[in-house]
Amino acid sequence: MTENLIGRRIKALRQDRGLSQDDVARMLGLNDRQVTSMIETGARRVSAQELVLAADQLGAPLDYFTDSFRLDGEGQFSLRHTGVPADRLKEYECRAGGWIGAYRTLAEQTGRKAPTVRPSLGLTQWSRPKDAINAGERFAAEFELGDVPARRLGQVMEDALSILVLMVEAGEGIFGAACRLPELDAVLIARRETARRRHFELAHELFHILTWEPMPPRHVEEAAETGGDHVEQLANSFAAALLMPSDTVARFGSWAGLDADGLVARLNEAASALGVTSSALRWRLVALGELPVGMARDIPESSLRNNGEPVSTEATPPALFSKPFVEVPETSMCQGLVSTRRAAKLVEVSVDELPELFAAHGVEHEVEL
Repeated sequence: MTENLIGRRIKALRQDRGLSQDDVARMLGLNDRQVTSMIETGARRVSAQELVLAADQLGAPLDYFTDSFRLDGEGQFSLRHTGVPADRLKEYECRAGGWIGAYRTLAEQTGRKAPTVRPSLGLTQWSRPKDAINAGERFAAEFELGDVPARRLGQVMEDALSILVLMVEAGEGIFGAACRLPELDAVLIARRETARRRHFELAHELFHILTWEPMPPRHVEEAAETGGDHVEQLANSFAAALLMPSDTVARFGSWAGLDADGLVARLNEAASALGVTSSALRWRLVALGELPVGMARDIPESSLRNNGEPVSTEATPPALFSKPFVEVPETSMCQGLVSTRRAAKLVEVSVDELPELFAAHGVEHEVEL
């Protein structure tokens, strides 16, 4: 494990620095690029002297190469944002990798088993939006998400699909992210966004998790409810159908014959009941053939903002991370695997705030804080 980890970290740094395997071979005094390749795949051990030299030449601390609470060179990320600079996205990805890496390592050490089977949607890059819509409808029905799928989606992802769902402090402009590891899937959602936005991001990232192998998402993508490349269009179609199944939408009656004011009023009312944005519902109605596209485009965006409410009515954001996540550092503390201070650092709260985080998720802690 250690040799593979060191090799992956060397490869990650090499690629980040824009270096070739020959460049690294020269830096470390190796015979040729083949030796570098063997190191990166874990087929060849790195001596202590070579590791010190790699840290010096590649500009990284020694513990970078051995810290299992990182994901450098391992996790594949897809980040959804609007107008966020590349350096801030990189910083966020590093933080997210720390959370997920710590969870993965400590979960294994405390006896939590990774799932042996991963579900998938059976869609490919040649699938049509109609196929993604059907998949979203089926998902809502098969997992019995009920009349308001948004309410139960996160719980189903955790309990039935073993996906780590985290509500995080992402920073302005970053909405959602998905992470793929050989033994773990994770979805991260900006907890300070409105509940309606969080629901859509959750369903959107779920699509990427369930279709990662046949059509990996872009590393960085602009967040939008419509548009984007083909994979993003499929993800949006899946998310909309999952959160707004046709049978559920039909409960709100016919949309034909409504005047402009009546249409806006019903859109806002129905969207609020479903836990989605009025804009998302508008385009879902277009996909269902209930609303002409021209009429949908003519609706003023201002009339749909906050689902017609003056301001967002959500009082407080959900608690940081999730119950399955915080249970792991708590158990690790009880078993002496990490100190209280280290556990607090992992979840980016103070030692004094740690009991509050546990309590927010109903997790009892036996360790004296």
